[in-house]
Amino acid sequence: MRYLAGAVLLTGCFLAAQSTKPHTTWSDYGGGADASQYSGLNQINRTNVGQLKIAWSYPIGDGNLYLFNPVVVDGVMYVMGKNSSIVALDAATGKEIWTHPNARGPITTRGLNYWESSDRKDRRLLYANANYLVALDAKTGQPITTFGNDGRVDLREGLGRDPARLNVQSMTPGRVFENLVILGSATNQEYDSAPGDIRAYDVRTGKLAWTFHTIPHEGEFGYETWPNKPEPAWKTVGGANAWSEMTIDLARGILFVPTASPKYNFYGANRHGANLFGDCLLALDVRTGRRLWHFQMVHHDIWDYDNAAAPKLLTVRHNGQMVDVVAQAGKTGFLYVFNRVTGEPLWPIEERPVPKSDMPGEEAWPTQPFPTAPPPFARQAFTVKDLSPFIDDPAEAARFRNDMQGARNEGIFTPPGLRNTVEMPGNNGGANFSGTAVDPEHGTMFIISKDFPAMLKLSLTGPDTGDPATMRYKSAFGFMVTSSGLSAIKPPWTTFTAYDLNTGTIKWQIPLGQVPELAAKGNTDTGAHFPKVGPVVTAGGLIFTGTRDRDIRALDVDTGKELWKAEVDAAVEGIPAAYELNGREYVVYCAAARATTHTHATPGHPVATDPVPGAYVAFALPVAGK
Repeated sequence: MRYLAGAVLLTGCFLAAQSTKPHTTWSDYGGGADASQYSGLNQINRTNVGQLKIAWSYPIGDGNLYLFNPVVVDGVMYVMGKNSSIVALDAATGKEIWTHPNARGPITTRGLNYWESSDRKDRRLLYANANYLVALDAKTGQPITTFGNDGRVDLREGLGRDPARLNVQSMTPGRVFENLVILGSATNQEYDSAPGDIRAYDVRTGKLAWTFHTIPHEGEFGYETWPNKPEPAWKTVGGANAWSEMTIDLARGILFVPTASPKYNFYGANRHGANLFGDCLLALDVRTGRRLWHFQMVHHDIWDYDNAAAPKLLTVRHNGQMVDVVAQAGKTGFLYVFNRVTGEPLWPIEERPVPKSDMPGEEAWPTQPFPTAPPPFARQAFTVKDLSPFIDDPAEAARFRNDMQGARNEGIFTPPGLRNTVEMPGNNGGANFSGTAVDPEHGTMFIISKDFPAMLKLSLTGPDTGDPATMRYKSAFGFMVTSSGLSAIKPPWTTFTAYDLNTGTIKWQIPLGQVPELAAKGNTDTGAHFPKVGPVVTAGGLIFTGTRDRDIRALDVDTGKELWKAEVDAAVEGIPAAYELNGREYVVYCAAARATTHTHATPGHPVATDPVPGAYVAFALPVAGK
């Protein structure tokens, strides 16, 4: 479903004033406001990447899990350190400059925002901690007490719900544009979650500048796609939130926001309708929050098929013309590509009939959008013939076969109900946060994805009121994981796909990573298990990434061939950072995740709780004479 709210007006002066900086710094989460995860540096390239050595490391030292993407400004690197503190490091040596402790409670564990005034005298770090937006002096690490209320802004206020009952803070940092910081939220997965308002705050004062309601209020576009009795949905339903990454076209002043499912994730009898703006790509005026256009990837989501990856900006040749596009990868395994100004799909997206719900009171949407190109990057079906050959226990294999044969299994949009329902690629499958990158110069996009099927089954958890709209069902779903901790589907479990978006075709696709226990037996093409890792593409013809097998890799951008590999002490998640300092190029990884395959508890295999020997590890080419 696509709607255009009006033309985007451009002027030569405006474009010149807001032109995108070259991709040679790493002063924003993911490398820049455009979320490209691309570096224009090329000192490290195909010819010398095999010479990379550890330049320095900074231990985190508390045994917890981290996946932080560092920010580097003027030779200073900002990271998350021990006990979730914010730490400033010398980016050339890893030496600690200052440390700022944080309050107990959640924190934006994936990154933070850096802002500076036009004269560069005022420099700030902005992130969220314990449901508050916080501002620090980037030079000293001290709170800026003139920001908000004594240095912080309560993010639970202004949502039309009781703040004491809300937990809205996302783990991703949002985006900075001019004097605004724009934030989404993580509203939790329950019926009583907060609405997913997108909000912009003044970086100097902390005052709210604008709000976009993802569950529309009366008089707002999309209000009719939700029920309004006995109360309007925006007062009772939560979610449709932007918990993940956002992207800004700096030249045009367009904010691209991928949104998540309405809540509850797997049952929607209390929210009949298409449910705008859940599961959308939103294009907003970044200065005002005004909607420019949108496209809904999943109507009336009852699968938790969030748009979790950052929208990517590229310029491609299409029908003989150069076109600025925005591309959104989904949990569905589809890649959706649009003209970033008009919202028109580059290739047709067809509304096709999908299975009806057999759940009492549920009204699954009758059609869903299917891109005709590019082809999907993930498997979208899972049957008995696809069961993993690594299920060693015959009784366990028989159980999976019986469960699969008795389950409802009619494709990617099979509605969950009161019996088992197969979900594939799975609500934790497909593309996720940090998992996409682009080469903006050549129209190439790269996606790390996982195939991780789930089995859904709804059961009543509250009183039987006789009214499906007021009854509460939960899914006793489980990821389809074997007793060895591996997915029940045959590998590869993680794939890396390169698209040529000039043609809408796949250039190459490879398994990414491996499972050490299987690799030791000669099974090396399985892909890593359960990763949430981010690639970084460089002008040196390389892709840097890491996986849960504790290996970090450099791949050839044209073929996916592995050109270099090194082992670190802990698994890698999140996005590496690439930067240059004093003529030397560095690539730094946050190696502080768990390498075990037992991410989810299974009988006899609880989730591992051993401390993680985490560290930030920087790699560079050797210096002559050293």
